[in-house]
Amino acid sequence: MTARKDNKVYNVDKNNKASYLAAGYDIYDDSGKLIERSASSTVSRKEYDELLAKYNALAAEKLAAPAEEQPKKKGKSGGEPDVSESK
Repeated sequence: MTARKDNKVYNVDKNNKASYLAAGYDIYDDSGKLIERSASSTVSRKEYDELLAKYNALAAEKLAAPAEEQPKKKGKSGGEPDVSESK
């Protein structure tokens, strides 16, 4: 596995993985798949913009959904349960 930060790449094993994570390195497996992200790592502007676009599309889709598809609230408007129906 490798530890990557900026333009630095180091080969690491399970014994020293924690120290590289603490130093701000992300850990990748041998095929290049991200295993664990450092707590101090940041998201690139490109990733942020992609996720923001997805979020905005989902939010717009939810707002455009017809009212009957949205969950209905139970109970009276005063926050008290509706006791008029018996079970």
